[in-house]
Amino acid sequence: AVRCAYRLETSFADGSLFLDLRGTSDDPVTPADAHDRLLRIIEVPAERIPADPDDRAALFRTCLRGRSFLLVLDNAGSTGQVRPLLPAEPKCRVVITSRSRLPALDEARHVSLGVLPSASAAALVAALTGATPDAALRIADRCGRLPLAIRIAAARLRAHPAWDVAELERRLADETRRLGELDDGERSLAAAFRLSVRQLGQPEARLFGLLALHPGPDFDVAAAQALGSLDSLSAERLLDRLHQAYLLTQPELGRFGFHDLVRVFAASRGTDEDAFRRLADFSVATAERADRALSGPRYRPEVTYPAGLPEVEFPDQDSAIAWFRAEWPNLVALCRRAGETERCWQLAFYLRGFFYLTKLWDPWIATHRWARAAAEAVGNRWAAATTIANLGIAYVDRGDLDEASRCYRQALAEYREIGDRHGEATALAHSAWAEHYRGNHEQALRDLRAAADFYDLTGNRRSGAITTRGVALVLTALGRPAEAARLVEETLAVFEELGLELDVVMGLNCLGWARFRAGDFSAAESAYREAAARGESCGSTHEAARAHLGLGNVAAAQGVAGEAASHWSELRPRTPIWTQ
Repeated sequence: AVRCAYRLETSFADGSLFLDLRGTSDDPVTPADAHDRLLRIIEVPAERIPADPDDRAALFRTCLRGRSFLLVLDNAGSTGQVRPLLPAEPKCRVVITSRSRLPALDEARHVSLGVLPSASAAALVAALTGATPDAALRIADRCGRLPLAIRIAAARLRAHPAWDVAELERRLADETRRLGELDDGERSLAAAFRLSVRQLGQPEARLFGLLALHPGPDFDVAAAQALGSLDSLSAERLLDRLHQAYLLTQPELGRFGFHDLVRVFAASRGTDEDAFRRLADFSVATAERADRALSGPRYRPEVTYPAGLPEVEFPDQDSAIAWFRAEWPNLVALCRRAGETERCWQLAFYLRGFFYLTKLWDPWIATHRWARAAAEAVGNRWAAATTIANLGIAYVDRGDLDEASRCYRQALAEYREIGDRHGEATALAHSAWAEHYRGNHEQALRDLRAAADFYDLTGNRRSGAITTRGVALVLTALGRPAEAARLVEETLAVFEELGLELDVVMGLNCLGWARFRAGDFSAAESAYREAAARGESCGSTHEAARAHLGLGNVAAAQGVAGEAASHWSELRPRTPIWTQ
C-alpha cells in the first residue's frame, strides 16, 4: 500500500497523507483523533481545530474541497472507523488496508491479498537469506508464503551468526514449534494472529478454535455445525465472519479452510474431544447415508448415532457421488485421526463403495489398514474380518493377487471362527476372483457357485447377482461364452430392478465380452456402447474405459483400424492421484 502511494503520489497535486489507524490494537485511533492528526498534517493551526467531533469532521471535509490528495488509511479496524474519514472531494482518493474485508464499504473496490506465489515467496527468502533455490522454496513453504513470516524467519537467521540456512530449515520443520520460531523479539506471527482473533466475538472465537480439530484440508457448513453444535444459519453466519476477518479461506462456495499457519495457531488454543466426537459421529452418519444412495441395498452393520447431528440428504446417486468427491480427503484424514475407535472402521466401511467406483486404491488400502487396527483394538471380531476382506477387494482390484489372497484366507478363517456364514460366502466369492485372474478358472468357478448357492438360499439377490456375473466371466474364460451371456442377461434384470447402476454397467461390459468371445460382434458392440454411456453417467470412468477397450477390440476384429484406435485413445487415466 505504501509503495502504491509513492507511485501514485505525482498524480495528486497536493500529495499524499498517511495515517495508521491501529485498528487491531488495544487503543485504535478514533475518527475524531484521526481528523485532528490529518488537519495538523495539512497545516491547519491547532487553535482552529474544533473540540466537537462533528465540527472537526466538517472542517476536514471543507479543507479538502477543491484539493487533490491521496489518503492511505492503514490498519483499519472497521467500516465505522473509516467512513468518517472518506473525503467528499472527487479529486481525492483513498487506499485502505485492513485485517478485515470491510464488506460494508459498498463504494470501495475490494482487493483481497492472498499469500505470495511460490516463486515470489522463494525469491524473497533467497534475497533475505542467500538460500539456494531449493532451500528457499522449502523455507517459503514452511512460512506459509506469508511475507511477515518470511521476514521474521530471515531476521532470526541474521540474529544468530552460528546458524546457517539448514539450521533455520530444521527449526521451521517442526510444525508444533513453528509459530514459536517465527518470533524475532519485535515481530511475532502468533501475535499478529492474536490481534485478528481479539476482534472476534465470543461465538466466532469459540468456533475458530473448534474448526482446527477438523483434520481435513477443508470443510463445509455442516461439518462446522457438528463441531460447534450449531444450527445451519448460525454456523453459516459465524463462518462468514471468520472469513471476513481473514482467519478462514473460502476455496469455493460453501467450503472453507485454514491457511496452514493459522490452523497451527487455532489448534494451539486447546482441544475439545467432545467436539471431535461430534464431528466423527456426523461424518460416519453422513457417509452411511451417502453409501446407501450410492451402493444400494448391500449389507451394513447396525450403527447408532447420538441425537441432534446435522443431516445431509442424498436424493439420488449423483448427489452421493458429488458429496464423496468433495469429502473423501477429509474422511480419510478423519479416519486416521479417529485412531483405534469404532468410528475409524465404520468410516472405512462406508468409504469402500466410493473407492471401488473411483479406483482410489491407495486411500482405500490406507483407511482399511487403520480400520483393521481399530477393529482389533475395540475387540469387534466381525468388523476385523470384514475390514480385512474389504482390504482384499482393494488388492485384487489393483492387481496385487498374492496380497489379496492373504487377506481372503485370513477373513475366511475369522468368519468361520465367529460362525458368520454370510461373511464366509462373501470372502469365498471374492477369493474366487483372485483365482480367476491367476488362470485357475475351475477353482474360481467352484467357489463362486458355492457362494451363489448360499445367497440363493438366504434370498440375497444383490450378492447373488454379483456372484453370478462373476460365474459368467469365468465361463467366458473357459470357452463357454453363450452360457455366460445368458447368465449375465439374468443378472442385468436384477441390477436394474434394485437400482444398482454401477453393477448394470459392469454387467453390460461382461455381456459385451461374452458376445465378443462368441463372435457376435454386433451384439457385443451394442452392449459396450450402452456400458460406455452409462459408465460416464454414473461416475465410473474405469468402467467407461473398459467399454471403450471392448469397442476397440470389436472394431479391430472387424478390420476397422481407425475406429479401434479412436476407442483405445479413450483409455487415458482420469482417476485423481492421492498422496498420504
